[in-house]
Amino acid sequence: MDWQTMLFQFLGGLGLFLFAIKFMGDGLQKAAGDRLREILDRFTTNPLMGVLVGILVTVLIQSSSGTTVITVGLVSAGFMNLRQAIGVIMGANIGTTITAFIIGFDVGTYAYPIMALGAVLLFFFKKNSIQNIGQILFGFAGLFIGLEMMGDGMKPLRGAEAFIDLTVSFSEFPILGVVAGTIFTLIVQSSSATVGILQELYGGGLIPLGGALPVLFGDNIGTTITAILASLGASVVARRAAAAHVMFNVIGTVIFMLILPLFVNYVEWISGVLNLDEKMQIAFAHGTFNVLNTIIQLPFVAAIAYIVTKIVPGEDKTIEYSPKYIDRSLIETSPSIALGQAKEEVVRMGDFAIRGLQESQEFLFTLDSKHIGITEQIEEAINNLDRVITDYLVELSKESLSGNDSKLHHSLLQNIRDIERVGDHVENLVELTQYSVTNRVKFSVEAEEELKEMFNLVLDTVSVAILALDKQSKELARKVLEDENRIDELERVLRKRHIYRLNNGECSGSAGIVFADIISNLERVGDHAVNIAGTILEENL
Repeated sequence: MDWQTMLFQFLGGLGLFLFAIKFMGDGLQKAAGDRLREILDRFTTNPLMGVLVGILVTVLIQSSSGTTVITVGLVSAGFMNLRQAIGVIMGANIGTTITAFIIGFDVGTYAYPIMALGAVLLFFFKKNSIQNIGQILFGFAGLFIGLEMMGDGMKPLRGAEAFIDLTVSFSEFPILGVVAGTIFTLIVQSSSATVGILQELYGGGLIPLGGALPVLFGDNIGTTITAILASLGASVVARRAAAAHVMFNVIGTVIFMLILPLFVNYVEWISGVLNLDEKMQIAFAHGTFNVLNTIIQLPFVAAIAYIVTKIVPGEDKTIEYSPKYIDRSLIETSPSIALGQAKEEVVRMGDFAIRGLQESQEFLFTLDSKHIGITEQIEEAINNLDRVITDYLVELSKESLSGNDSKLHHSLLQNIRDIERVGDHVENLVELTQYSVTNRVKFSVEAEEELKEMFNLVLDTVSVAILALDKQSKELARKVLEDENRIDELERVLRKRHIYRLNNGECSGSAGIVFADIISNLERVGDHAVNIAGTILEENL
């Protein structure tokens, strides 16, 4: 037996399979449009809807791990609660079984021409939609070619006595199969790959059904590693979602291990009824396991959420992306109240912008990377509220509004733009700090003190502007105009001092560039605060 050739062929096939399934998933995601996150946010109103959405998204991107990672991110961000997330995770487990069914339809004979067609669409067409189809076809064909390579590499194992003994032990001691499936999926980080390999082993007569099913259960436990990795360093509630994923699959494995003989009989029976080949038997077993596991555990979502809350203690610190105040039912029944609710949401958006500035300031002076993640979440929250509130106000504009309400409506649309731009400047400030860290840029003591002074003045000005918006106060709005004059004057003074330090060699060129860009971004933030104050003064004329 040529172990080297066998190992190289298996590893090469595995590499091609993993690349192909990711490549195909990326193509499917592009073809579906960049709306997966929105689908998860909008339609996961309860655990049952979460299951359905989890199935849909996983089928679209061909990766339960991908769906779970997105879900963990959404939970961390406050887009969905823990119960909704558990539903999505259950659905993702069902959705991933589609890959096993695809593999079950043996189209390996046509894999090469399909890959050739995919390559033509990828490299000879410039239209994105056609290239996406080419990417899907190329990945689809690569999946089967990779499987074929792995299967050919494993064929010599059929005569290896040690391997025969190992697979027999999986039947005699099913727990070993569970452990083997878990460990291999932990390493590969793709249950689709390990299920595909299992289909090849079972299809080639290298492992009996009683030994294959425990490995299949272990694959489902091993795939939870991706969610665990995604939750590391994330919020408490994100870690709870990952824990729920592990708990869901472990409970399912325990249940099906207890009824393993019955499940083996079921697979054999359905195989006879539907005349299934070996690969499709594993696909049906995989699908049945995940569907029944979801049906069994779905009524206990609240209990699972309670248990993981106890397992992963701590206070939830999430940024709530979704709107808190606006209610679409008020648009037709009471447009004036609906407008007031929209104003509250815009003020909340402004509070996010203030917090973003505070986090960017902390990052600049502490260089603690945790502030990067928080500012990224804040930026996403601002962008989400921008879309939601704008749509709401556009819908509200169709209703009859009084003269004053019309002015406020117009002002709020302007305020949203300015607050969103403040969020963009926060992003710029974080990137400038990251640049200074990467390139080891050091500010002089004087420069640091000047940046602190500028930051504090701008923060105070933006805070007063948002308060003026909330109170609709002309007095506070005028104070913003006065403060902004101080910001402009301070920027001019700091630029002169900065040039003086450069000329005297007290400051490096790279530090000088970053310094100038930071105060420039802060000055523009002040301009947006003035714009907000200006709408209040105009409105009160």
